Amino acid sequence: MSELDILETSLMSEITAASDEQAIEAVRLSALGKKGSVSEMLKTLGAMSAEDRQVKGPVINGLKNRITEALTVRRNELRDAAITTRLAAEKVDVTLPLRQAPAERGRIHPISQVIDEITAIFADMGFSIAEGPDVETDYYNFTALNFPEGHPAREMHDTFFLQAAEGAAAKVLRTHTSPVQIRTMETQKPPIRIVIPGKTYRMDSDATHTPMFHQVEGLVIDKTANVANMRWVLEEFCKAFFEVPSLKMRFRPSYFPFTEPSLEVDIQCDRSKPGEVRFGEGDDWMEILGCGMVHPNVLRAGGLDPDEYQGFAWGMGIDRIAMLKYGMPDLRAFFDADVRWLSHYGFRPLDMPSLFGGLSQ
Repeated sequence: MSELDILETSLMSEITAASDEQAIEAVRLSALGKKGSVSEMLKTLGAMSAEDRQVKGPVINGLKNRITEALTVRRNELRDAAITTRLAAEKVDVTLPLRQAPAERGRIHPISQVIDEITAIFADMGFSIAEGPDVETDYYNFTALNFPEGHPAREMHDTFFLQAAEGAAAKVLRTHTSPVQIRTMETQKPPIRIVIPGKTYRMDSDATHTPMFHQVEGLVIDKTANVANMRWVLEEFCKAFFEVPSLKMRFRPSYFPFTEPSLEVDIQCDRSKPGEVRFGEGDDWMEILGCGMVHPNVLRAGGLDPDEYQGFAWGMGIDRIAMLKYGMPDLRAFFDADVRWLSHYGFRPLDMPSLFGGLSQ
């Protein structure tokens, strides 16, 4: 028997042996939770070759679907048995509706869902996930990213500065996830392919801005990375994320201190219907992200020789693309902790996004 067959047999036995809903939930977490046995197998797909993914992907996702179905069936059986037992022992008003179990009425926040969607897409392209601290030094947040001391570009970011001890390095709440680029180049030899989702902070607040928000950016460093490679990566990401078969993109010159040349990317859309944006069709355009070739000064700050290595990077707001994809009108509602809003826009815990099963099923 293969490893998958052995795992499936073991999990099915545990599901059958579960005696109550608490036990079946424990089996679900051990199999489909973030660190569950099936979830860990799904994470290995990003490191596989394209050929291996075509073979392994459907097999692992098939196992996930069978386990999910078996869990649902067994949970319903246990729930029915429990209700029968209670009805036999208690006198109740059976016309009152039963409350849903926490696992069914709970919802995943749209930001968490979109981060999972993004990582699923880039993992399929062979990217790794990188992270860094929210509290950064002035050097990593600005200087190493080609923002010299006193440069006007520093004023582009409304920064939260933290009081530093005498003689200590100045600290800030990071204004972008780009410091992780420098930290990665310092510790990892090229080729580098990473995406960096995380929280960022700027002094701004209105319907489309909050003091704390989420960004994701990507970095590719090797000896031959070029604009054509960058265009392909961004086009494939946008098609997968917005779940459209094709779309047009246009690149416009822009300015970012850490890239040269710097570009802003617009994608094709249709805004003819009030309150609705449809991507991959129509004659309108919407700016979606910024990108460019990594500036030689940034490569030097990361300890790399710009005469030997080159790369490209891009970044976008996670909150904004979540609003665009799922039709949310006000960014501030993301952080209001309103259960009614979360029940409407949230995602069921078992609906984990994958390129095989669908991102926003």
